[in-house]
Amino acid sequence: MLPDLDTLQASLRAGTTSRTAIVEAAQAAAAGPAARSVFLQTSFDEALRVARAADAAALAGQPLHPLAGLPVSIKDLFDIAGEVTRAAAIARDDAAPADADAAVVARLRHAGAALVGRTNMSEFAFSGVGINPHFGTPRNPLDPAVARVPGGSSSGAAVSVALGLAVAGLGSDTGGSIRIPAALCGLTGFKPTTRRVPLTGAFPLSYTLDTACAMTRSVSGCVLVDSVLADTPAMPIGKAPAAIRLAVARQYLQDDLEPVVAQAFDRALGRLSAAGVRIEHIELPELEELPGLNAAGGFTAAEAWSIHRHLLATRRAQYDPRVAMRIERGAAMSAADYVDLMRARLDWIARVQARLAGFDAIVCPTVPMVAPPLDPLLADDALFFRTNGLLLRNTSAFNFLDGCSISLPCHAAGELPVGLMLSHGPLHDAGLLGIALALEAIVRPAA
Repeated sequence: MLPDLDTLQASLRAGTTSRTAIVEAAQAAAAGPAARSVFLQTSFDEALRVARAADAAALAGQPLHPLAGLPVSIKDLFDIAGEVTRAAAIARDDAAPADADAAVVARLRHAGAALVGRTNMSEFAFSGVGINPHFGTPRNPLDPAVARVPGGSSSGAAVSVALGLAVAGLGSDTGGSIRIPAALCGLTGFKPTTRRVPLTGAFPLSYTLDTACAMTRSVSGCVLVDSVLADTPAMPIGKAPAAIRLAVARQYLQDDLEPVVAQAFDRALGRLSAAGVRIEHIELPELEELPGLNAAGGFTAAEAWSIHRHLLATRRAQYDPRVAMRIERGAAMSAADYVDLMRARLDWIARVQARLAGFDAIVCPTVPMVAPPLDPLLADDALFFRTNGLLLRNTSAFNFLDGCSISLPCHAAGELPVGLMLSHGPLHDAGLLGIALALEAIVRPAA
């Protein structure tokens, strides 16, 4: 297992490890049984070449980006020049190879990252659970006794980081696909304001909500990777805990919490309060409007239908039936319904932003449950859809807000991972990352 990026950088400076050794260890671990179904395709030989070149440059005294020569995984949603972007779907097996890297892949490559492979995911990124019937489902590594889901859709990205196969996992977040697996696998995942990061070369799910982003082991790691993906550092705004003001919504976000999640969340709030953070419970009835606003499938179903309708017409049998069913909901949305939803969203965003004015963030559990066992979800469609809805509920609220959001681990030692989510409206990224840096150590699980 790899430590966080700050610790790795300290070890590299001290000469106690090398980038080549880190990539070699990742390659060896990727061949082990715990890493089954994590990668759809690996590129460790090329990653080792990059790592060796970075080590040589460091010995020569050349300045290097902190990611240079370090292993980074790429979700199978992003183009890599010369490779087929399948989006973990067999219906795209015969798609043409990409002509160029996706914009975010090109930026990681420019920073010197050693790209170790394409990670598995929910087919077409359309699930918060992480199950893939074609390529297998990466097992959540945080419970050696029970096979549990990793969360989705960036399932392989999360497990690659949790197992130490990568220092960062590039993924996407349309309704929570970075933050859900980060929460379930004990990682940190940051979803920036969508417009800050380009989506060129990413296979789309929702043109409105898709966000390219990543997960790592720490907030500082997320800040570093975000600065590469966005090509402009967010420049976190530092604050002392006593100067931080957090909102807790009385509605919606704490419904149906599993006891271990409720306990971890209450414990985290207690620690934050003891550290001087001002925590205020507020009314946010707009949250209860979300199920009605998205009752017809929302932007994701409508936009996914526009993307997939032709392929579905000829290859539906090759789709995950659960994904196809969700996409086909979008066929019933008229253009007028779609315009109504866009206008309703703008009004909703304005009202929520007004309620959050003066707060540094709104805080809630990332998801209302710990990682559920895998086998029952494979066998039971009703259970799958109910679980998927609950996993997505809290995270998707902040995609609808067009906001930024970060999940931090907050469970106690010996517990299954629980995520604490800090969120705000659009373009509050610098402030949100600043308070996450300030609060991380307060809520972080004890070793």
